[in-house]
Order: sequence, then structure tokens, then C-alpha cells
Amino acid sequence: MNWENKVVVVTGACGNLGQAVAALFRQAGASLVLLDLDRQRLEAQYGSEDDRQTFAAADLLDRAEVAAAFKAATDRFGRIDVLCNLAGGFRMGPPVHETTDQDWNFLFDLNARSVLHAVHAVVPQMIAAGRGAIVNVAASAALKGAAGMGAYCASKDVVIRITEAMSAELRDKGINVNCVLPSIIDTPENRAAMPASDPSRWVAPEALAKVIAFLASDDAAAIHGAAIPVTGLS
Repeated sequence: MNWENKVVVVTGACGNLGQAVAALFRQAGASLVLLDLDRQRLEAQYGSEDDRQTFAAADLLDRAEVAAAFKAATDRFGRIDVLCNLAGGFRMGPPVHETTDQDWNFLFDLNARSVLHAVHAVVPQMIAAGRGAIVNVAASAALKGAAGMGAYCASKDVVIRITEAMSAELRDKGINVNCVLPSIIDTPENRAAMPASDPSRWVAPEALAKVIAFLASDDAAAIHGAAIPVTGLS
């Protein structure tokens, strides 16, 4: 895929998936807006800003910070063609009847509110341009509840429903909105947490990045509101 003259925003850019997605788009010629919480971490991971990449340090739970970061990106590159909402996270929790507001809010903020703030900042300019693509990251766990994962499963299910709703709202405006449903991603953190598991059955970040790039591409122009399972051999 040729991404020259396209501007791609990657949230959660310092994460394992963020790095894989950024590397793929960079190699394909895109200009990148790399968003994460800490600018120093962005610099440590990606080096210096240049004519094809800029850093956006923002707390995705702070709507004003996110809006300012996206405005700076638009001022720098003139527009945003693609938004990859990769920021999110997982943690086990107590049984549902013991779930605290803190447990619930943590995962809904991390996985759902972060998406809302990002799309709030970028969609108006995509509407004005008459085109754009948004790819969200839900999870295969969103399709069925599991013990100790009630809040997580629910938060990722919200991402699917947000994706579907946005697609219905925006497809006639030239904007594609889809999401991916990965199973366990092969990361150093997951290998450390599950040493007895076989990571060859998990999803490599680079493999998931290719699916995300496809959904963001013109080749996926006919795909709207899809939730694509990316489960490796698991």
C-alpha cells in the first residue's frame, strides 16, 4: 500500500501495537502524528520529529488536551486522513457483583472514553474534507463475557457499538469506521504474565498492524461498521 501524502494519527503510539502500526505506515510513506501520554517516551521510542512525523503528548481522558493535540497536528500537516485508535488496556477484575466504581471507570475510561475524545477532535475535519478512515481496537473478548473480565468485556463491547454507530452516522460523508477484535497479542508483557502459554498461537503486533492498515486504506472503501476478528491460532 502506498501512503505517500496521507496523514495518519496513531494513539497509544508507544505501545507494542502502536509501534508496529507506526512502523508499517512510515515504511509505506505516510506522515505520522504519534500520540501518547509522555513526550519523553515518544522521543525515546521514535527519536526526533522530522518532516514526516510529529509528536503529540496528550492525556486521552482530557478532552481539551486531545483537541489541542489534534489542532497542532492539523496545523502541521494540513489535514488528518486516518485515525488509528490503539490506546487501551486490560486487567483482570473481581466478580461483577464486587466490581467497584473505580474498577469500572478505569477500564471504560481507558478503552472507551479515549476513543470518544479522539473522534470528537478529528471527525469534524474529516467531514469538512469529505473523506477519512477511523480504525478502533476492540477485542475478541468483547463478544462474550468471562469470569473476572466483566468490566473489560463490557468496555470493549462499547468500542464495537461506537464503531457501528459512527459508521451509520458517517458513511454517507465519505468516512469509513471499522474495528478489529484481536485475541491475545504477542507482547513481552503478555509473555511474562503467561509463561506457560504458547505465544506462537497469539497475534503478532505486526500481523494486526497489517489488518488495521488495510481497513484504513482505499481498498477497504466498501467496508463500513465491521468488527474484524484477528485471533491468530487461539
